[in-house]
Amino acid sequence: SGLILGLLGSFHCIAMCGPIALAIPAEASSKWKFIKSRLLYNSGRIITYSLLGMIFGFLGNRISMFGMQRGLTISVGVMILLSVIITLTGNRSVLKNTFISKIIAGYKNQFSRLFKKDSRPVYLLFGIMNGFLPCGFVYIALSGAMITGDVLQGSVYMMLFGIGTVPVMLSVSLFGNYVNLNLRRKISKFNLALSVVLALLF
Repeated sequence: SGLILGLLGSFHCIAMCGPIALAIPAEASSKWKFIKSRLLYNSGRIITYSLLGMIFGFLGNRISMFGMQRGLTISVGVMILLSVIITLTGNRSVLKNTFISKIIAGYKNQFSRLFKKDSRPVYLLFGIMNGFLPCGFVYIALSGAMITGDVLQGSVYMMLFGIGTVPVMLSVSLFGNYVNLNLRRKISKFNLALSVVLALLF
């Protein structure tokens, strides 16, 4: 389910995280070096997701020990539905508060400093940092990792989620300029439908 969530949810990345992927400087010397730098970037995201999955799997384990597993699952479903309602009603003030804006601005500053160093490990570090950026589908995946109630399973769940996002994120890097506004709107509608299905499953 983590892999499937990554594959389907990664269409959300085209609209939200696509501009970040396109902003990564390209090594013009060869296409292989370009692809390698993008694979390093995506590997960094997977490392972060796996670490977060470990943490949330541990939290889920603590919660299940108190017999609250079912309540946790239902709560996650309700929270996902609420996020969809907030999006549909246009009340996005919660998502655009100054705290989140400052976090993203801080990340942008760090990214620009990193790329001045011009070394391949920078792409991996960029991906690791990118993995911590606020993202609704990552939160949904982390909820799934928490529900596993196990540190290892939570980590593997998030690792598979990260692997599931790679095909689309790599495609964005290669063909991102062909993604127009109309397609992004259709993707946003698809994401809302997917979110409702996931909420009902939880």
